[in-house]
Amino acid sequence: MDSVASFPDLKGQSVFITGGGSGIGAALTEAFLRQGAKVAFCQRSDATAFCDAMEQATGNRPLFLPCDISVTDQLQLTLSTAARVHGPITVLVNNAANDQRHETLKTDETFWDWSINVNLRSYFFACQSVIPGMQAAGGGSIINFSSISFMMADTGYAAYITANAGIVGLTRTLAREFGPDRIRVNAVAPGWVLTERQKEMWVTPEALANHLARQCLPDPIQPGDVAGTVLFLASNASRMMTSQTLVLDGGYISG
Repeated sequence: MDSVASFPDLKGQSVFITGGGSGIGAALTEAFLRQGAKVAFCQRSDATAFCDAMEQATGNRPLFLPCDISVTDQLQLTLSTAARVHGPITVLVNNAANDQRHETLKTDETFWDWSINVNLRSYFFACQSVIPGMQAAGGGSIINFSSISFMMADTGYAAYITANAGIVGLTRTLAREFGPDRIRVNAVAPGWVLTERQKEMWVTPEALANHLARQCLPDPIQPGDVAGTVLFLASNASRMMTSQTLVLDGGYISG
């Protein structure tokens, strides 16, 4: 994190990150804390130990709010609580997702609905919840996490891939609708980021070697590699950038 640029305008900003206690989300929480932002995040599992570690490392403690983002009422209450504690949310990062693999011909309606609820519906209702506060504040930045999965013609998780394509569409329509309010909406589409979950579930030496062989850059993508881009999109440094999808994949798609 020491190499991440400083964005002075993020100091004191009210930031909310879904899934902010693990994986990419944990790197984002730390990055915003180091900028001096007031950071709140949610996830289902307890994150007290993570908050303790972040306070010790950065001198800035995040606000953890337990929440299942697939339950809209919970998500809306969580966002309103964060806004009450830290002030109106001016930076929203929709990061939480679940890329559970599934076979198309064996996927039932219950699983499909769950996957779309987690990976797409929650993004819409999180945006809906924070936009009035951003309008009142004179603007804000929403960063939605997609992935390169829908650009790859990949298989094995059709619901997740569909949701990630939908996130790009959602980003573009909200950017158009709320641009007059100076609310910017952008998406980030990472490649294969080596979070602990990815390492536990799918990373093998052979799979990683094959993937890296297709990247233009030779290095595996780490969670911290995503943080600088998100800080840039949150800050006034990107004040005229909206409706965009930034790909962070080491050149995998173009390679």
